[in-house]
Amino acid sequence: MKFELKTENETYSKSFSKLIFTVSILALLIVFCDIALKLGIISRHYQINYKCRLLSAEKSTSNFKKLSTLSKLKSKQKIWEFCRQVAK
Repeated sequence: MKFELKTENETYSKSFSKLIFTVSILALLIVFCDIALKLGIISRHYQINYKCRLLSAEKSTSNFKKLSTLSKLKSKQKIWEFCRQVAK
């Protein structure tokens, strides 16, 4: 006849490892979301610079429309001023 005692150390270690695993997954998720947001900001900034350069070379309405959606400016005069500031 065997007599075994289960100690509470096993349950504490399992719950602690689950907690560490959950915290590490959440930390990785936060880091990846932060990276994705920063890449989106960098991409938007690059697109604005590129469209402003295109606009200075070729004054087409499609470039104005694309810059209007990127910069959320509506008038052509404001877009021109915005591009002058970006070019500096």
